[in-house]
This record gives sequence, C-alpha cells and structure tokens, in this order.
Amino acid sequence: MRRTERYRVKGANSLWNMYDTVSFWKVAKCFTIITIGRFTPFLRLKNWLYRTFLGMKIGDKTSLALMVMPDTMYPERISIGDNTVIGFNTTILAHEYLIEEYRLGDVVIGSHVMIGANSTILPGVEIGDGAIVSAATLVHRDVPPGCMAGGNPMRIIYTAEQMAERKKLDKPKWENE
Repeated sequence: MRRTERYRVKGANSLWNMYDTVSFWKVAKCFTIITIGRFTPFLRLKNWLYRTFLGMKIGDKTSLALMVMPDTMYPERISIGDNTVIGFNTTILAHEYLIEEYRLGDVVIGSHVMIGANSTILPGVEIGDGAIVSAATLVHRDVPPGCMAGGNPMRIIYTAEQMAERKKLDKPKWENE
C-alpha cells in the first residue's frame, strides 16, 4: 500500500485547480531547474541544482541519468540515498492529480539502488537499500531491500536471499582485467 495524503476537490477535476494547491511560481522554478538538470551531463552540477533549488535529498555519488524527470510540483518530497543510479528517462512522482482528489506522498529511494531506464515511480513508495528495479517498471508499491523487481504490474522477481545466492554463483569475466 502506498503512503499518500488524500485531498478532496470540489467542482472541476483536481488538475484544473492545480494552482490552488501549489504556487505557479514554485512550479515555474521547479520546471526550469529540472529542465536544465535533465539535459546536463554533469552529475555533480545536477545534484547540486536539485539539492539547492528544489530541496531534494540526494546522497553522495548518486547518478540521475539523462532525462530523469523528478516531480515538478513537490520535488522536496523525494529522497535518494548514496551511490544510487536512476536510469534514463525515469519519472519520479510525489503527486497525482485525479478527478475528485489529489494525492501527495514521499518517495524514498535507498542507497545502492539501481533503477532501470524508462521506469515510473509513483508517490508514497519506498525502494529499499540495494534493490534493483528493471527497466520500464511501474513502481506502484514498496520494493524491499535487496530485491529485484520489475514489470507492469510490478512484481518481485528475486527476493534478497535469491539475489545473494545469484551473486555468489556469478563468476564474471572482466574485460578490463
């Protein structure tokens, strides 16, 4: 179950009333910073922009690949641990506007996490330390630490114990050694 706060709206759908829930100027600032960040190839600069101007919590040596799209309305609700990789064109949402309500939820991504390209992370989920999320996954619920998850709908592919066993059996042939 995702952890979201729910707010009812009256009249038109919640997106129509968006600027009653978040400042236009905040959205404009976030959109501008995120657009710069999406295209910059300099990871330190991107992390600095997101930490400084958006209030995102981004750990040391974390890499947000080209075109990653953090939430443009509530980026301060996103927390990412150390040494994590967020793959190309992934979207991280901390809000969702529906017909009769809107929802907000913190997104917590642990340390040493790998999220594959073109994934979408919904509000109110937690991805545990050491987890792997395969490409093109819709993360609609929590991913336990050390697991591999993937698909749409997302499911656990390997538990942490199965991943540890697979790692023990893996004998890579490194091309650079």
